[in-house]
Amino acid sequence: MTTQSSTTDGSAQLSPQQFIDSGPMSRRQWLIVTVGLLTMVAEGLDAVVAAFVYPKLEKQWGTADRAITATVTLSVLAMVVGGAAVGPLADRYGRKGVTVTGLTVFSLGTAAMALTDGIGAFAGLRIVACLGLGAVLPTMMALVADWTPARRRGQMVALAFAGVTAGTTLGGILSSTIVPAFGWPTLLAVCGLAPLLLAPVVIRCVPESVSVLASRGRPVAEIRAALATAAPDQDLTQVALDRAAEPRPRRRAASRAVLSGGTARTTVLLWLCFLVGLGAVALILSYLPLLTERMGLSSARSGAAVALFGWGGLVGQLSVSFVLKRYDRFQVLIALWALAVAALAAAAAWTGQFAALLAGAFVLGLCLPASNSALQVIAAVAYPPSARATGISWANSVGKLGPVIGGLLGGLMVDAGWSLGTVLTVLAAPVALCLLAARALKARSQEPRPEPHTPARPLSVPAAEQA
Repeated sequence: MTTQSSTTDGSAQLSPQQFIDSGPMSRRQWLIVTVGLLTMVAEGLDAVVAAFVYPKLEKQWGTADRAITATVTLSVLAMVVGGAAVGPLADRYGRKGVTVTGLTVFSLGTAAMALTDGIGAFAGLRIVACLGLGAVLPTMMALVADWTPARRRGQMVALAFAGVTAGTTLGGILSSTIVPAFGWPTLLAVCGLAPLLLAPVVIRCVPESVSVLASRGRPVAEIRAALATAAPDQDLTQVALDRAAEPRPRRRAASRAVLSGGTARTTVLLWLCFLVGLGAVALILSYLPLLTERMGLSSARSGAAVALFGWGGLVGQLSVSFVLKRYDRFQVLIALWALAVAALAAAAAWTGQFAALLAGAFVLGLCLPASNSALQVIAAVAYPPSARATGISWANSVGKLGPVIGGLLGGLMVDAGWSLGTVLTVLAAPVALCLLAARALKARSQEPRPEPHTPARPLSVPAAEQA
């Protein structure tokens, strides 16, 4: 049970975070979640660059394969660096400013790529854009988690993260419409400038996190204004604003909160799950078309399998946000990965039957992207508010390496002539390992709380968050 602060006259009052956690969802908080979802669409739109633009560069500019490979690799590393660097900055100086800056850098960098006429300038702008994009997801997810009540936090974070899959789907639609009629530079301009429209919305509609304002010793009036913006119809007289604004002596660094003591074990388990979860999705999307065509399927049938995987992902990510409202987040993650292992085994056994392949692709799409949504929820509540952006950003940065590793391993398996069934069977092993990691995370979340004088385990959250 959470503790309450008291005023000098003895009446119990809530801290600002307790006030947010215990209150209902206001219209402004729903708006913050909606802005978060739309911001995540930018992350999904970025996928069109690799899928639809790089092949055009090879044809129109005669760019060598090694130059494209180098650009792709450096772009991923830029996202990793951007995400890893901004987490501690966001926890220390503010998440809202980092989100707006990252979104602006990504948008302008992507749009400017449309004006280039050579791979050098294109690659440079792409790296800059990816540095900005790496900062957007973790800080926006932290803002959504900070401003939603504890009992709805998991659902709202998962709902906002579904914007990634929605953006990927939208990017595919835009690519098929714009590229044939206007060319890939127009596609880049649209995918770059559209997210830029969200920057003023974030500035106007999303207040800075109370935990950041309090840790920086901001005035009581500023904290009150932030709470009043997010919950305009609620009574703030019960909130101990003066205590929240007191400067905290020797505030613990966010990086230490993520990597020290018992938290380190939780962090390692989360990083493993992020790495495998994102890597498995990337491997399937990258090599499913090639492997199915090797089996003798037509391009249309291969495309149908990939499309069903994508639609399964969209349905799964939207559905899991409502499932998390009723069920324990760890149980949801365990169930998703158990079903994914079963689907991989079944698809591997019946790859020769087209109907079974389509069913397997849909179920895998339903489970794997949804499990990544559940991971975002677990990461968002695994760390204290003062280190939330760092925890989310570092987990996502490690996860960004998953597609790189998955692409390399997938390429080796394809070059070795492995069949689709063999690849799916091998992929089931790391997913099963994540299933064990999820069980370990659940066990850690159920460990008894330490006494107040000892560091709290990061997964021991209020009862409202455990639902």
